[in-house]
Formats: sequence, structure tokens, C-alpha cells
Amino acid sequence: MLVGGGHSHVAVLRRFGMRPLAGVRLTLVSPDIHTPYSGMLPGFVAGHYGFDDIHIDLARLARFAGARLFLDEVTGIDPDARLVRCAGRPAVPYDLLSVNAGSTPNTAGVAGAAEHAVPVKPIARFASRWAALLERARAQPGGLRIGVVGGGAGGVELMLALAHRLRGGGHAFDLVTRDSEVLAGHGRGAARRLRRRLETAGVRVHTGFRVAEVGPGSLRDGGGATIALDEILWVTEAAAPPWLRESGLAVDEHGFLRVDDCLRSTSHGTVFGAGDAAASVNHPRPKSGVFAVRQGRPLARNLRRAALGRSLRPFAPQRRFLSLISTGPRHAVAARGGWSLEGRWAWRWKDGIDRRFMRRFDDLPAMGAAPVRLPAGLDGAEAVEAARAAAMRCGGCGAKVAAPVVERVLAGLDGMRRADVVIGLDRPDDAAVVAVPPGMVLVQSVDGFRALVDDPYLFGKIAAHHCLNDIYAMGGEPQTAQAIATVPFGPDRKVEDTLRQLLTGAGEVLREAGAELVGGHSGEGAELALGFAVNGLADRARLLRKSGLRPGQRLILTKALGTGALFAAHMRGRARGRWIAGAVASMLTSNRAAAACFLRHGAGACTDVTGFGLAGHLAEMLGPEDIGAVLEAGAVPALAGARESLAAGIESSLQAGNAARGRAAADLDGIDADDPRVRLLFDPQTAGGLLAGVPVERSEACLAELRALGYGDCAAIGSVAPRPPGARPMSVRP
Repeated sequence: MLVGGGHSHVAVLRRFGMRPLAGVRLTLVSPDIHTPYSGMLPGFVAGHYGFDDIHIDLARLARFAGARLFLDEVTGIDPDARLVRCAGRPAVPYDLLSVNAGSTPNTAGVAGAAEHAVPVKPIARFASRWAALLERARAQPGGLRIGVVGGGAGGVELMLALAHRLRGGGHAFDLVTRDSEVLAGHGRGAARRLRRRLETAGVRVHTGFRVAEVGPGSLRDGGGATIALDEILWVTEAAAPPWLRESGLAVDEHGFLRVDDCLRSTSHGTVFGAGDAAASVNHPRPKSGVFAVRQGRPLARNLRRAALGRSLRPFAPQRRFLSLISTGPRHAVAARGGWSLEGRWAWRWKDGIDRRFMRRFDDLPAMGAAPVRLPAGLDGAEAVEAARAAAMRCGGCGAKVAAPVVERVLAGLDGMRRADVVIGLDRPDDAAVVAVPPGMVLVQSVDGFRALVDDPYLFGKIAAHHCLNDIYAMGGEPQTAQAIATVPFGPDRKVEDTLRQLLTGAGEVLREAGAELVGGHSGEGAELALGFAVNGLADRARLLRKSGLRPGQRLILTKALGTGALFAAHMRGRARGRWIAGAVASMLTSNRAAAACFLRHGAGACTDVTGFGLAGHLAEMLGPEDIGAVLEAGAVPALAGARESLAAGIESSLQAGNAARGRAAADLDGIDADDPRVRLLFDPQTAGGLLAGVPVERSEACLAELRALGYGDCAAIGSVAPRPPGARPMSVRP
């Protein structure tokens, strides 16, 4: 397990992607789907680079490495139980752990710093804060007074980038340091050159100012002196993640993980560390991306050797290195030891180095080589045990997950308890027994599919939302669910953890929906899959049907389309991580409130948009009757990246079948069949939105309520009209 997407871990992922290790599964836990390269941050602030230029896409990289990506914040580590605790999911077990979680500026002992200053680290969070600051600076009449606290290379470089980006706007700039001079500890020549650059940029430098308090618009030192500022950026010495000190792992006096020459914890042999989060006992170095980048190769090598049960190899970081410090414009100072030079050539040198580094993670090779085989006779290696067991797995009922495993997982689930469930998991029997209240009808459905994300907890949530949609589409309220789960072959404790993560995620969604998990079946197979048989209760008089469309209704869709194309692109390594994150966020949005909204606004028909695509499901709603629909392709909402993927020829394997069926039912009026807007209509959806026919006079109020409920992508996409004799059911217009 890799905690954090820092500079060392991205190198580990790339190296494992280049040379996979059979029987080894990597899991990356990161709060962000993009990880920034710190060396290019000043260029980003100065306006020389865009967002994608300086960010590594962790979703693409993890896919290339065959690693599971868990987007979550780590809150603690139990190295004795070998568990990583996260903010939004069950604890995750590991066999080997590596920590490269970065650092944050140290605000300890400075009152108000956490509330009123903008920390530059973690850099992944700084990009959005910087966008807001830039917008404010552009809109502020007369300019802002902007301060940077920190007189090291990072603070100076950021200050010069700010002054360059915001030049001519009437802004004032202050650099504040507690040291007697800026760039203390750097060579005199480089420090002199950079001080001259600060002076030329009009930056006021405050030396010997030890900040004691940060207010809403000021800095105050211990003697009462103040500096008035509109914006305060914090670029001071690094602080360790607080959970490291509380973990029981050996840490230094500042809370950083103590590691030996092999980058292994000095207290726990199954834990490794690198980058800003770690402190080398024998080779102390400043916190810098330079060292984190160069630790990637030895860290990957020792993690591989540890997994194979081999002896580790020591690593000694360099003592001196070349510094290339940008000065705002396309100009930089080059320094090593006591010498320094500067010029535009130095910036081009730095730019070339940085771009080459980023290309290693953007231009990922297509891998076709066979994975490395584990040596025979490796005692106690779970990889060997799993490989042998998988080759001899039984079929039929012999493929069930072992009863003790299932019992332990179910015992730990926090499920819903309904009064109308007569027999459920609290006292299991051969089948569940549920009561149907008088005046209600039972609505039933079943659905399921193999995993489209590598995170079983997240997949459990997506599958539950998807399967509940059939109940919502008919105006029902979920009552009970039975799970059908397939878990990949492996040792019992790995199977148990996967099943626990899967059912915990699904159980949270079922509980929020008011449904009780009353039973199910679990088995082992080649890949992770999950489905549910779900029951719901509905008032017979208010039951929504597909067949209720009538002329005079507007077609309203609650969610954007594109999950099929996006995950096809993800499988090919062609999707940006933020596209996938957006698709996942959409799939995790329940349609429960939307269904109730449709009922309140007199919807005459409803369905959920899933595997057959929007056009296919709308064709089912229109049926053989004399009604038709006019679709406005430009009004159909698309998930970010969906149309780009379709335009690039990337589509789901179900797309062609959907398109053949959909085009037979649709006339294209003024729009080409290859237009991505048309192709989007045939894209299969997972946990997609609801499509309903709402009376025209109620449609605007319905849309307003849907947006207030959080369905920001909802849209009126067409209308229902009489179908002329001999016409196809649908007409698609631009």
C-alpha cells in the first residue's frame, strides 16, 4: 500500500507498471486524483504553465501500474495490526506499506495562521486557492497587498512568480522571514542575485520578523510590530502529517517517519517512507522535491525485494545538487555550491528538465511483456499460495466464499433494520421473509455487473445506486435487497477484506435509501462483480410506468451522460483523472429525491437510463404507439470528457449495438450521425439518471426544484409529440 501520491510514489507506480510483479497488488491511497510536480509550481503561478502541464494524473498512472486507487484522506496507521485508517471508508489492511504523503507548512505556535494564511503545501490543494486569489486580485480596484511568509528558496521563487503574474495591477508585495536575510543557507552568489531580483520586482523584504500571530489582514511579531496584508501565503519549513506521530512508528523530533538507509522504518520492518514525510537517520537532508524524486528508484527496488523476501539495498542521497530557481519571467538562477549564474538560458534548461520529468508520466508506454514470475518455493509468500489456489479452485457450490469469512463480514456490517422484514440476516434462514403493507404493491428488480473501478468500497456504492434506480424509476421506495457478489480468488484474509469493503460501501447506500440487506450469495471468480435483487414498495395509484408518455410533456433528464465512453477511455489510459472523478461523483448521486420530485410535478412516465443508452430507453418508453419524441442533442448534458472521448473514436463495447438499434428508431434532422452529440445518445450508462415526461406547464418548476436538490446537470432535452404515420419514434435535432 502506497500512502500519498508524492514524487517518490509516482516513480514506484511507473516502475511497477513497467515491470509487474506476479501475485503483488498495489493500492494507492491519495486524497487527490492529480498530484502536482513542485518544481513547476512557480511557473504555474507565473502563468507559464497550465494545470495539466504541472500535474500527474494519478488515475491514469494507477491504471498503468495495475494499482487500485482509493481517493481518501489517511487519518491513521496501526503498524502492529497492519491497517491504514481513512476518513471516508473502512480501514484497509496491508502487507507492505510505504508513506510518501508530503508535508504541510509548519504553523504550530502561530495563532491564527491556520485560519487566515493560505498554505502552499500540500500543493495539490493550493491550485484552487490560487485560482481564487488570482480572481480576487484581478477584480480588486487599486490592487492588493500580498505577503509571502518564508524566506527560503520556495518563498522567494513564489514571491517572484506572483510579482510577475500580477505586474501592472497596482499590487504590492511583501516577503517576510524570521532570518536575518533571505535565502539563509544558500550560496552568497545565488542569494545576491535573487535579492536583486526581488528589489527589481518591487518586493519589500522584512527580515528578522518572527510571526507570532496572523490576523484577517495582518501579521504581528512578538514585539507588537505589524504588517498589513490583504492576502497571506505561508511557505515556511515543513511539518509532518500529525497522524504519523500518533501511529506508534518511530519518528524524529519533528514527527517525520525515521527511515534507515534502505528507506525502511527503523521501528517496523513492513513500513517504508520517502519524500517530505520521511527523515533519513544517517543522511539528513532538507525537505525538497529533488530528494523525493531521486528516492523513487531505490524505494521501488526495495519494495520489490521486500515482496520477494530478498535482502534490501541501501541508498545514500546526494549531498550537493544543482538548483535552478525561476525568477518570475522566463529567467532563472542556476546555483551549485558556491557558484551561480543566471539568464534566460537557465530557465530553458530548467523547463527542459521539468518537462522531461512530466513526460515520463504522461507518455506511458503500452505494455505487452509478461509479468515477472515469483521464484518457486518461496515459503510463506501469499502470492504463491494465491496462484496455486486459483489454479485448483472448484466450481459449483465449491466456489462459494468460505462460511467463516462471510460470517465475519456480515457480523461487522451496520445495516438497516425494518419492521416489515420478518426474517432477515439477524436470524438467517433458507430465504428472507418480508411483509407487504396493505394498499401497497411490491416492485422487484435485479441487476449487476463486473467492477468498473478498482476500489471495492466505491464499487459497492456504485452497484447499489445502480440497482436501486429501477425502484426509483417506478416511484417506489426501496424495502429490501439481496446481494450477489463475486470476489477474486485469493487467501481468505484478502477475500474477507475485499468482501467487507464491497458490502460496507453497498450497505451505506442501502441504509441511506431505507432498504435492509436481507441475504444474498457470494462466490469466488476471476474478477470482482456485484449485483442486487431489490424490492420496493409503491402506491398502486401513483406507480410510474415507462408507457405513460403523452404529447404535451417535456422530457427531463436528471444526470449527464457519458460513463460508458469515459470508462472505455480509462481502460485505454486515455481519460483524464478528473473526468473519471466527475463520472464517479455522478454515479454516486442517488435518484431517490429526483423520483419524488417527478411525482410532485405530475410526471406521466419515467425510466432510468442504463445499458441501452438514452435513445434505447426512450424508444422503450415510446413503444409502438402513435406518439413520438423530438430530442435536442445540444441540450443533452454530457459528463466532462465524454464528447472528447467519443470524438476520438473511444466508445463502450456496447455502443455499436445500441447505435444500430437507436438509429433504426431515430431520424436525424440537421445533424450528422458521427456528431459526438448523437453518439452520446447511444452511450451505455452505469448508475445513470432518470428520464421522465413532465407536463410542459410544470417543467420549469420541476427543473428548478431538481437543481435545488443537487441535480446540477439536469436538463429538459426534448418534447413528446404526436408521431406522423410512417415516421420513426424519435427525431434528433442539433
